Amino acid sequence: MEYSKYFSYNSKVILTFFFINLILLILDYILGHRISNFLALKKTSLLNPMTYIRFITNSFVSKDWSHFRNNFLYILLLGPMLEEKYGSITILKMMLITSIASSIVIYLFSKRGALGCSDITFMMIVLSSIVNMQSGKIPLTLILIILFYCTDEILKLLLHKNDGISHLGHLVGAICGFIFGYYGIFF
Repeated sequence: MEYSKYFSYNSKVILTFFFINLILLILDYILGHRISNFLALKKTSLLNPMTYIRFITNSFVSKDWSHFRNNFLYILLLGPMLEEKYGSITILKMMLITSIASSIVIYLFSKRGALGCSDITFMMIVLSSIVNMQSGKIPLTLILIILFYCTDEILKLLLHKNDGISHLGHLVGAICGFIFGYYGIFF
């Protein structure tokens, strides 16, 4: 049976990212979380080459199914539209830059490490709110997104909420999304 007749791999970067994360999540469960422990960002020495590799690999592993699902509900909803608007190479660059930027900030300013693609999720949430911005006008959707998502993250960060979530990574992702969208980087 020919599956390509019925299905379209309509968003190459987003779907590939999804399937890599899904496969790693399944393998991580099977192997007793060895994969996430290996790929997650940790406070290791800057002399350790794995520290730099983990600046990217931490975005490919999730804590558990709920963490995976929550991130990919947004990524699968917003990612294809953003990939269509900006192109596959550009969205891939945005995702990599967001992952590296948030990893550096978390490494420098947080006592803990990180794993998951929440930073990329927040980048896409903010970026999608300014995707159709008209010259010189700030979209109301952007203001509402900042009020709902970013204010909540800032409060949790300032209150030192110890919930195992990298609120700092969320904020860096949101900032990246704003910079990519508002300043037109990559276009």
